[in-house]
Parts: sequence; structure tokens; C-alpha cells
Amino acid sequence: MTVLVRIANLTRIFDVSKPLLNRVIERLPKALLTAVSDVSFDIPERQIYALVGESGSGKSTIGKMVVGLLRPSDGNVEINGIDLATETDADRIEIVRSDIQMIFQDPYASLNPRWKVRDIIAEPVTARGGDGKGLAERLLEQVGLSAEDAGKYPHEFSGGQRQRICIARALASEPKLIVCDEPTSALDVSVQAQVLNLMSDLKDEFGLTYLFISHDLTVVQHMADTIGVLYLGRLVEESSPDQLFDDPKHPYTQMLLAAAPKMDGFGREVEPPKGEIPDPINPPPGCAFHPRCPIAVDRCKRERPELRTLRGARVACHLAE
Repeated sequence: MTVLVRIANLTRIFDVSKPLLNRVIERLPKALLTAVSDVSFDIPERQIYALVGESGSGKSTIGKMVVGLLRPSDGNVEINGIDLATETDADRIEIVRSDIQMIFQDPYASLNPRWKVRDIIAEPVTARGGDGKGLAERLLEQVGLSAEDAGKYPHEFSGGQRQRICIARALASEPKLIVCDEPTSALDVSVQAQVLNLMSDLKDEFGLTYLFISHDLTVVQHMADTIGVLYLGRLVEESSPDQLFDDPKHPYTQMLLAAAPKMDGFGREVEPPKGEIPDPINPPPGCAFHPRCPIAVDRCKRERPELRTLRGARVACHLAE
């Protein structure tokens, strides 16, 4: 199986310090926020890799580094063997960039309100000097809209229809990889299912590879080939959906699954997750989850667990057995 995206030891640190004069007057040190910490995983061609976790776990930061909107503080992202952050050949960079597209969380904010849909969809092609004539009409029909919609403006559509327009725009440049940053979280539940089914069908039709970012495990359960669970910028578990839901190995994954809504869960009492996500500016030593973990021992407070293979999955927990 050919690996399209290889992420190795990826780290991103943001400087969130006060201005220098304030720090001097108040005698404050620099404040560094570690959004992503030493994350490694591979995405094979024509596969869907889902990143899930609570808000603030670093999912969107990883997505932005994959598409090149952010530079890693450490580690690297290789797409087809090329690292955009270090590659010097402009032609190779251009080829790789044309293979990547992104679908954002808010479909209205990511569409130019002054442009007609025809121009929005054709932009990735025309920006490179290509011919976008008839492209928008053809793609609109492929994502379940009418070719006549090409002459309308974004405000004339519903939220689900706008997200379909965003998907059509992403398909315009015939990409190999699409990074989906919570593409259904702003939509109604019924519309979510339609958009997810559409994305799954387009994956098979166009041979696409997805990095799918979500805070909801149940959204990606039937769509992803592999699920990676993030906590405080760290990858704590990686496994297939069936294995993750049947045999979650990390206590954080077990907590997420216990809190997820269930069709047969009427009247059930679920203990709410204990504690809050620690401050990423001052993360706890050892395992980042140990302040909230019900089975933590002294070793968890001292030593950061490494990802290791256990029963066909990768898990970062000293007590996973």
C-alpha cells in the first residue's frame, strides 16, 4: 500500500507571550504554547485517516501544517515524498500544492460573498492559468446541486448546499489529498449524513485520500479506515474503527466513547468526564492525561508513554494491557 502522507515527529509551538516591554516591566518569562507534540502517522493512498479529540487537542493545527498554512516547529510532513517546508525546487512544490485541497468548518466564511459560485469553483484552475469553462456546472451536478446554481451567490444557499459548493471547489483542481477540518460540525444532523455520504462516494469515484478532522468519534465511525485519537497535542491511540469501538485501549478513548450518544442509551447514567484539559502552556509532566485518568500510577506522572503496538493498534499508555 503506497503511503501518500508521512508525518514524523510533528511539533508546533506558538509564542503567546506578552509584548517585550510588558514582560520586562512585569518580569515575566516567555509563554510558549505547545499545540502539537511529537505526532507521527502515515496516510496511505485512497484511505481516510480521521483525527479526533476534544477542542484544543491540536487537530486543526495538524491539518494546517499538512496543507502548508503553518510551518512545523519540529518534525516534518512529506506528501509523495516531498516536504513542502524544506523543498527548494519551485516546480516540485507547485506540483505537490496542486494535489492538496482543504474543506473548512464554516462553509459560508470560506466562500467569497461577492463572487458567483461559477467563479468560486473554477478559481483553483483559473489561478494557475487553466480553462475553467463549464467546470463549475459539471462539478455542481456531481455534488448533488444543479448546473443552474453556478450563476448564484453563496448567500442564496443553505448551509448544507454551501458545503457542497466547498467540496466542488476542492475537486476542481483534481487533488489527491483533501484535508477536511470538521466539515459537518456546522450542519444539521440530517444534512451531516448527506454530506458524509457524498464525500465517501466521491472518494471512490475520484480515488481521493482524506485527512478527516472531527471532535466526534461517531461521525467518523463508518467512514474512516483508520482513527487517530489526539489529547493535548499528543497521539494517544491509533486503530481501525471496528477495533477502536470494540476494544478501546487508552483510558481517554474509553472516556470519549462512554460520553458519546447511543441509540439505545435512553435512561442510561454516564459519569461525566472528570477534570478539564490541562493548560497547554504548562502541560503536566509524564502522561498528559494522568490528572484525569482513573487508573494512573506514579509512573504516569513521571514518564511520558511512547506509542507502541498492542493487539493490532498503537497506544500510548503504560497500563494499556
